[in-house]
Amino acid sequence: MVLTMESEKKIQTNQGVQVISRAAEILRVLKNDNTGLSLGQIAERVHLPRSTVQRIVNALLTERLVMSSSAEGGLRLGSEIQSLAAAGRVNMTELVHPVLTDLAKRTKETVDLAVLRDDHMVFLDQVVGTHRLRTVSAVGEVFPMTDTANGKAALSLFEDDRVVAIASRELKNAGQSQRPLSDFLKEIEDIRETGIAWDLDEHTQGISAAGFAFQDPVGLVYAISVPVPSHRFAGLRESLAKQLLGAREAVAKLV
Repeated sequence: MVLTMESEKKIQTNQGVQVISRAAEILRVLKNDNTGLSLGQIAERVHLPRSTVQRIVNALLTERLVMSSSAEGGLRLGSEIQSLAAAGRVNMTELVHPVLTDLAKRTKETVDLAVLRDDHMVFLDQVVGTHRLRTVSAVGEVFPMTDTANGKAALSLFEDDRVVAIASRELKNAGQSQRPLSDFLKEIEDIRETGIAWDLDEHTQGISAAGFAFQDPVGLVYAISVPVPSHRFAGLRESLAKQLLGAREAVAKLV
């Protein structure tokens, strides 16, 4: 069988793609174990011969994508990975601002973007609604987790133990007005099922809100919420949920 030049190029291309795919798989394995892995451990986890892993790792070491983690020869992600991650970091506020703008146009209500910082939500961006009576919060303002739509939505993305740790402390600080933790956990379960969190006159009397949360590629948690004067919230609730789910799909395509 005689190979043409075109066939040889195609084989070389396929081999090159295969090497890149295997290198990416090795990097993902190292990402999941920051303590360092031996060549044998890597080979076992990626289901490749040790000799193949050795060749790929040598190339990754040369490019500083992998580095030795100990004198015993353990390997972990290298410094160049951090540089690439920093260069590729996305400004989430800029990325999702068009989604906020579109949602505000569709609902005519104010739309907010917040990020989770420790145990509270911080407003990053806002598109003000067109109604004469509308809600407005300052960018940089801090909001709690258990009585806001954005806070509840953010908590719904975590395991129950973390939800309990944050919510129990905040509910305890609420004093006599606190709600049972079991009730709050049931609400979090509902949010996980529907994708939408609600604040019904809880954080501020006269203002209700709905929202959803999402994570960026590095694990930061954000929430988009729509606060509405409560006197017109009931009539908007169903359509608002539908619009928010559409916005959630739009964000998923971006991040």
